[in-house]
Amino acid sequence: MTPHESMSLKIAELSVSVRATLPNMPTLLRDIHTILKNDSDLVSVLSPEEVGIIVSGLAAQTQTTITNSVLSGGKGKSLKKISVDDI
Repeated sequence: MTPHESMSLKIAELSVSVRATLPNMPTLLRDIHTILKNDSDLVSVLSPEEVGIIVSGLAAQTQTTITNSVLSGGKGKSLKKISVDDI
């Protein structure tokens, strides 16, 4: 099995694990990390969907949320003018 095939298989398993919150998610993430560490060229052939699955697996495992920040460009309040009441 080629490294790319192995990576695709692990990502497919991770996708199922993320949706069902299976206990093997940490192992899959570690395996994916090891494969990518050993063959960093594989990163360039990952599809956006595969990258999304990996990111969602990492987010679920670490219980973090990734958000987009929006810069106001001067339209919002200055940080100096924000008080406790604004929060």
